[in-house]
Amino acid sequence: MYEYIQGILSQIHPTYLVVTASGLAYKIYSPNAYAWNRHLNEEVQVYLELVVREDSLTLYGFKDMQEKELFNLLNRVSNIGPKSALSILALNDHTGLVQAIESQNVTYLTKFPGVGKKTAQQMILDLQGKLGDFVANDGAELAPSQQASSSNQAQFDEVAEALAGLGYSQREIKAIAKPMALQSFASTQEALSFAFKLLVS
Repeated sequence: MYEYIQGILSQIHPTYLVVTASGLAYKIYSPNAYAWNRHLNEEVQVYLELVVREDSLTLYGFKDMQEKELFNLLNRVSNIGPKSALSILALNDHTGLVQAIESQNVTYLTKFPGVGKKTAQQMILDLQGKLGDFVANDGAELAPSQQASSSNQAQFDEVAEALAGLGYSQREIKAIAKPMALQSFASTQEALSFAFKLLVS
């Protein structure tokens, strides 16, 4: 129904964006909302997917058509709903996901929230051989820092809120607190990207 929305990115929340266009403010769930930080209060183009349920109409937004198509492929797998698909896509570099599916690495796939062994096996069955083009180019490793920033705790609180919104448990979030405290991040987006790498490693 919708291809994309073009408007002003007026708000960024842990799990969703607010884009204002033609006098309306659209709430758009995003795999990694903080990735849009540098565009706050600027005009953006967000690719949309409308998911219709009996009791809701929900917009999901993506940085490009490739990410949107990957979301739709994941969402069609049995037992993976939109929330699980977003959690899987939150790791910007999708190379690991593609490699895990192609190599039938169930252990890697079950590290995503909402993905158990049977669902991981179903992902492999449904998607193997279909994901060759879905390899992101923005997943560079973050370089370790020698000094932890004094703002790390505030950043971690934002990261923890975003991870909880994506379905990660408090136990999983607490487990990455110590290694994250040893790093320094230029932005919450960098901190969140590093957290995703820890969670799936």
